[in-house]
Amino acid sequence: MIPYGRQWVDEDDVSAVADVLRSDWLTTGPKVAEFEESFAQVVGARHAVAVNSGTAALHATLHALGVRPGDEVIVPAMTFAATANCVIFQGATPVFADVDPDRLLLRPDEIEIRCTPRTRAVIAVDYAGHPANYEAICEICLKHGLSLVADACHALGALYKGQPVGTLADLSAFSFHPVKHITTGEGGMVTTNDPNLARRMRIFRNHGITSDHRERERRGSWYYEMVELGWNYRITDIQCALGLSQLKKLPRFLERRREIAVRYDRFFQSLNGIRPLVLASDVTHAYHLYVVRVDPKLIGKDRDRLYRELRAEGIGVNVHYLPVHLHPYYRGRLNTGEGMCPVAEEAARHILSLPIHPGMNDAQVDAVCNAIRKLTSQD
Repeated sequence: MIPYGRQWVDEDDVSAVADVLRSDWLTTGPKVAEFEESFAQVVGARHAVAVNSGTAALHATLHALGVRPGDEVIVPAMTFAATANCVIFQGATPVFADVDPDRLLLRPDEIEIRCTPRTRAVIAVDYAGHPANYEAICEICLKHGLSLVADACHALGALYKGQPVGTLADLSAFSFHPVKHITTGEGGMVTTNDPNLARRMRIFRNHGITSDHRERERRGSWYYEMVELGWNYRITDIQCALGLSQLKKLPRFLERRREIAVRYDRFFQSLNGIRPLVLASDVTHAYHLYVVRVDPKLIGKDRDRLYRELRAEGIGVNVHYLPVHLHPYYRGRLNTGEGMCPVAEEAARHILSLPIHPGMNDAQVDAVCNAIRKLTSQD
């Protein structure tokens, strides 16, 4: 099976982790700060705060912004559930907005439509690794006095009009799950240029306590204070050592993902009935996912059947995503359902994610293409 995504871990990574395992610090130690500083430099942000998952990163952003019960946060319907769940964690209400049909990104005009006096923030998702329309979204947020969070979990290494993702919003959240651009096993990061927001997130990830164990060790003091209710979202030195090693490989990983995308692009130019999402001319895509649309009328079968047949051929395709407002939890809690976000709902019936990760060789990419050609009867 050729998986849709997979980590690349080599001996450098293993050695980096082994060094930490032999050290005095397994968690909340020097590697955390080192990883944060290196990551901030890579994306061009002033501050980076490491946590134990991309979900924790999203949650930390809303806590830092002071989102609370009674507030509303606008989120795109086409995303992973965590984008909306973090709003619920804060006692606030996610308001689902539709996406554009070409790239499945949050539509700026939908923000205007969904905005109310209770709206506190917007979460823009860089779906599949394509940056959102930050210029238009920032203009609307400024007009209405809204904070902007970038769910950049798909988009490490992407650029919007020459500016790196991680610097385009008040706060930007990243994920280091094994299928992402770099991995720490599980892990996440938030970048920001605001030192006060960074400070709030550091306290929040550590139970609401103002100092961590390493800081108290340096001072030679046992004393600490819990100043607010926080969570245990700390990341370990073991994970951060892996992250530091992986970060050095990021340019190579991105280059390979883009090479694979170009190979797919060329293939689909000569194939009817399946087409990739549209790439804007002013962005550099990070290609966490390579998403295509399936036209059942042209290929003679629906997406679900093609999915099953490709899996049977050893091609590990996937679907990203069922729109969040269609999940049973949100149907029951917020009374959401079909018809709320028609573009996202229509896309969800036809999209397919093809394998793309740095470990794929050209023969495997060709195997994916050949299987698609065979199963769509196009010789």
